[in-house]
Amino acid sequence: MKTDFLKSLELMGEGMTAIFVVIIVIYLAVHLILKLSGGRKKEGAAGE
Repeated sequence: MKTDFLKSLELMGEGMTAIFVVIIVIYLAVHLILKLSGGRKKEGAAGE
């Protein structure tokens, strides 16, 4: 019983680590795309 619990904690830790890594990769990809494309453009409402 105890070994099953420890295995489940290990598996949960691996899953949470994988999710964290994927979030960081997505963040870095979006950041890189914004940097390469010139970033966000501000839209002026006063006749630009």
